[in-house]
Amino acid sequence: MKTHAIARACLLACLPVAGWTALSPAFAQEGPPGGDAPSRRLDRVEITGGRQSDNDLRRKASVAKQVYGRDELDKYGDTNVADVLKRLPGISMVDGAVRMRGLGNGYTLVLINGDPAPPGFKLDQLDPAQIERIEVTKGATADQSAQSVAGAINVILKEPPRLSQRELRLGAGYNIESPRPSGTFTLSEKVGPVSFTLPVSGFMWLNRQELDLRRPGTDENDQPVVAAQHAQTRNHGHGFNSSPRLNWRLSDDETVTLQGFAQRGEWNSDTRVVNGGTYNSPKLDNSSDNDGTWQMLRANAQWSKRFNDTQKFELKAGAQNAKASWDNRMFNAVTPVRAIGGNTDRGLTQAGKFSQLLGEDHTLSVGWDLEWRRREETRTTTVAGVGQLPAVNGEAFTARIDRRAFFVQDEWEINPLWSASLGLRSEHVATTSSGIGVDVTNRSSVLSPLLHLNWKLDPKGREMVRASLTRSYKSPEIGQLMGRYALNSNYPLETQTNEELAPDRVGNPLLKPELATGIDIAYERYMAGGGLFSLGFFHRNINNLIRNVTTLDAPTAIVPVPRYVMRPTNISRATTSGIEMELKGRAGELMPIFFDPKTALNLRSALSVYRSRVKALSGPDNRLDQQPPWSGTLGFDYRFSGLPLTVGSTLVYTPGYSTQQTERQTLDQWRSRQLDFFAQWTFSPKTSLRVSANNLAPLGNTRLTTVASGDYTYADRGSRTMVGMALEMKL
Repeated sequence: MKTHAIARACLLACLPVAGWTALSPAFAQEGPPGGDAPSRRLDRVEITGGRQSDNDLRRKASVAKQVYGRDELDKYGDTNVADVLKRLPGISMVDGAVRMRGLGNGYTLVLINGDPAPPGFKLDQLDPAQIERIEVTKGATADQSAQSVAGAINVILKEPPRLSQRELRLGAGYNIESPRPSGTFTLSEKVGPVSFTLPVSGFMWLNRQELDLRRPGTDENDQPVVAAQHAQTRNHGHGFNSSPRLNWRLSDDETVTLQGFAQRGEWNSDTRVVNGGTYNSPKLDNSSDNDGTWQMLRANAQWSKRFNDTQKFELKAGAQNAKASWDNRMFNAVTPVRAIGGNTDRGLTQAGKFSQLLGEDHTLSVGWDLEWRRREETRTTTVAGVGQLPAVNGEAFTARIDRRAFFVQDEWEINPLWSASLGLRSEHVATTSSGIGVDVTNRSSVLSPLLHLNWKLDPKGREMVRASLTRSYKSPEIGQLMGRYALNSNYPLETQTNEELAPDRVGNPLLKPELATGIDIAYERYMAGGGLFSLGFFHRNINNLIRNVTTLDAPTAIVPVPRYVMRPTNISRATTSGIEMELKGRAGELMPIFFDPKTALNLRSALSVYRSRVKALSGPDNRLDQQPPWSGTLGFDYRFSGLPLTVGSTLVYTPGYSTQQTERQTLDQWRSRQLDFFAQWTFSPKTSLRVSANNLAPLGNTRLTTVASGDYTYADRGSRTMVGMALEMKL
């Protein structure tokens, strides 16, 4: 006990200052993270013989959520989490950012073990072998950040097992030229009261994208012409990540958890262009070589103490350091352009939560959540070796965020059929942007009342109705607050004017957070054979909507001529609504007329219909940016009788649509289709081989951007099928 007391004292001294910078990010919990509905008793953790299914975890949750465990994560042999997410109902990946309910980047909260993912965290570089499950939550809760207008995706990392384990996963993916390898090795041990797991993943990638671009312009004789350009981009790089975790059970009532996360990599993107002729206008892209690095480190510590059967306290702290660098070179015989820069994100987090059981019906929780972040960015741009924007070239710009949140939450079991979760969260955010000619402090407060109701139509919870009233918000990204002015690379000389479709960029330190008031209603039915049917409706009222707006700015001390500039702006209010349906299960249970109950065929489908309206813009296409009118998913997997072989496929389809982005600019997005296939051969309970093909029969990503003057940009980005192979072994 003396050793335990010393360890406890040391930990409590270290937590407030989060002095764990040598490790990397982490977010830890006692017991199974992100688990079931809150218990009416704060009991000791008991080891049970059975493992709860994804449907069991979903059914017992206090708020509406979808749960995807190892079966779903392993199915296609994916080498990164982004490929897993894009097949899940209501989720899409756009330009590397995850989106829910068709809403754009920033509306979806990404969590790691229940805590917000740190800056620099890349989902497309995280191996699914490091993950226990993924939980998709539709409504905000008081004890988590309210920055979840669309919902939250909680990536739960693997915990140390109760027994020693060695796991090895080797893979290779092919897109062009030659396969690129990947691999993950996981070492897990338990020594007395201490258990730990150490996964290490390495990866490489290589792919190619084709781009066909068309714009109206003039030829060398000043005659009207449609300028055409074909570009080919070769992307390649490598990296690694690791998420070590250590659990130390000081006693039956007290545990310490340490977790790190590290990610580092290098990337290259080389583009070669061929023009369809010689044009006086417009200015088209030049060939370029771009490369860079990224690195993200984070460490988290958690102390959890159960004082008695009715009281529990959790204390957490974390430190993070993320940085990136880039070197972009644009080739032009007359004015070659080079931009060199980088950014650094540093942060500290500290949180606590006290839970008290009140009688047999209520569990009251109170707590706090603090965050301090600082981002520093530098950029140097030269044209033919001459520096541009001398007032800001090479100078550091910074943005700081100070966030303080306090919450109270009551989990109330009204009776065996009714339960409720009531919460109130208050968040205060202060942002500061500083640099040459910029020194702005902005403060905002968000009060988020939250109510979740569950009504079981039968005592076992096989059929239920959920309803939620929530207040959430979308905070401006820290990069949007940076006041640095960046010239468009096609018009890099500060003394020349540019075009409306090739604007400069600058941040807006005065941005306010978007506030959203919403309602969610869902019906869920869990079938006896493991099938599931759900039908839900949601609506959000959004204030202070942020959208990029392009204006023609007058000359300034920094830029001496008029130029078009794009900046994020709070432009309007907006509304969005949707209907979401999901159906999955064994074919014999879903369609007993057509399939024998013993048929080893699983079916799954989902359909989401969305509508939105930005009130400051005229219709009919004044929808939220990049929200499609609907999207659908169909899939199956089948296990052959007498053979250790399972095959399956998933189709995700989104129709084309138009978006009125501003009063002057419209975006037309063509349809998209993602067709994936896998086959798994199980040699033994410890060894299996998966072969997969992602994006079969690919469609191009085609967009048409039009402005009021009649100018437009037509861009068709081609894609290719990715073929992969993964061998998994438990050593």
